[in-house]
Amino acid sequence: MTDRRLISSGSKFEEEIGYSRAVVVGDDIWVSGTTGYDYATMTIADDVVGQCDQTFRNIAAALAEARATLDDAVRVMFIVPDRADWQPCWPVVKKYLGKARPASTLIHAGLQTDAMKIEIEVTARRRG
Repeated sequence: MTDRRLISSGSKFEEEIGYSRAVVVGDDIWVSGTTGYDYATMTIADDVVGQCDQTFRNIAAALAEARATLDDAVRVMFIVPDRADWQPCWPVVKKYLGKARPASTLIHAGLQTDAMKIEIEVTARRRG
């Protein structure tokens, strides 16, 4: 039987709601939908590009705890409330995922708060 490991970002909502930042089973890692909230400063940038960058840093931190990197990403889902906010994020996405080039999906939908401009979910698989 393969061990199941839960990774937390330290957010109080993980315990209150009942989810984990990431779940690791064997070499597979599922990272929950993540926003650009900066847990160190307890703030969120006003602009989508800043939020996109912070979101990837948050995801990278969860992957690092799982002994993986964004280069191990195999699937990504982007959720953006405002279509106009997607294209400005392209250079940030390429910066973080340009090597992995995972399969991806973009959805336009509302997020938890109006301040949140992007949410990203990642599935990764550690390479031997």
